[in-house]
Amino acid sequence: MSETGKYPLEWAWALGKPDCHGSIRSCPEDFVVDEVLGFEPDGEGNHAFLHIQKRNTNTEWLARQLSELAGVPLSEVGYAGLKDRHALTTQYFTVNLSGKAEPDWQQLESDEIKVLEVGRHRRKLRRGRLRQNNFQITLRNLSGSCDGIEQRLQQIRERGVPNYYGDQRFGHHGHNIDRAEAMFCGKWRESDRHKRSLYLSAARSWLFNRVLSARVEQESWNQALPGESLITNGTTSAFSVRILSREIEHKVMRGELHPSGPLWGRGRPTSLADALALEQSVLEAEETLCRGLEQAGLEQERRALRLTLQSMQWRFIDSETLVLNFSLPPGSYATSVLREIVLLDNLAKRAG
Repeated sequence: MSETGKYPLEWAWALGKPDCHGSIRSCPEDFVVDEVLGFEPDGEGNHAFLHIQKRNTNTEWLARQLSELAGVPLSEVGYAGLKDRHALTTQYFTVNLSGKAEPDWQQLESDEIKVLEVGRHRRKLRRGRLRQNNFQITLRNLSGSCDGIEQRLQQIRERGVPNYYGDQRFGHHGHNIDRAEAMFCGKWRESDRHKRSLYLSAARSWLFNRVLSARVEQESWNQALPGESLITNGTTSAFSVRILSREIEHKVMRGELHPSGPLWGRGRPTSLADALALEQSVLEAEETLCRGLEQAGLEQERRALRLTLQSMQWRFIDSETLVLNFSLPPGSYATSVLREIVLLDNLAKRAG
């Protein structure tokens, strides 16, 4: 239990709490993630452009290895996103080699790291600059009442899932939430810029999940309320509608538009009417986190409440083993999909 008593908290399930149990990450090959950028390297420029496969390896640790091998500051290494450590993943990196000779990238290779391809690019690879992540996840040791899994999978493919931030965002036993609240109350001062950013992000994510969980309980997470701030599918662009038209409702039903929740910060929320009233009723109990994020200088943003999956397929290897394939947009969590299918017995131990 966290010091503040906020954690753990069970977020509401769209399909009801699963009766089936299972485990993930029994080995790295059970959690495969392939990054898809959606563009090709320029073929020229000052930045080395590397496609790397890593196993049981942290993205930030690998970025440090790249900076040391190239003899450049860590800030000159770019990547589109963090990838799971306890997994087999492929992702892209750029390294600014301005005025420096090309190092021997093969020196990075080990049993856990393989350099797949090296090219050149004109610009640093920025966070979030990718199209999607492709997943192949193996769920093992299925037990309990698992007869309804097939129906859940069909519903997830058709309707999507609540777009929760994964528990790894909040740290072990909610440590990141504790630190954020302690900072905001003046009980803790964090001098490390990276850690401070981590705690601010955790607080924002916590508030978003609180609102989303309330919408799931209300069964409106995939429906527009009057005053909804809607996000166009595949973008972060939001607009508000005070009165819902039939056209808007149909676009939400088809997944072209998604209801959204607040990423808290300074400024007025873009939601109105019923949607705003619901958000205010949930967040009035979180004044410390809301005020702290505002004082930290973060600006109001929005995030889709619904996460839709692309190319979702599945197959049972046997009665206790299920293999899932699907693609997700950047910033979303595979665990938000898995939690609607089974209760993950070893998630806390393997998260990170």
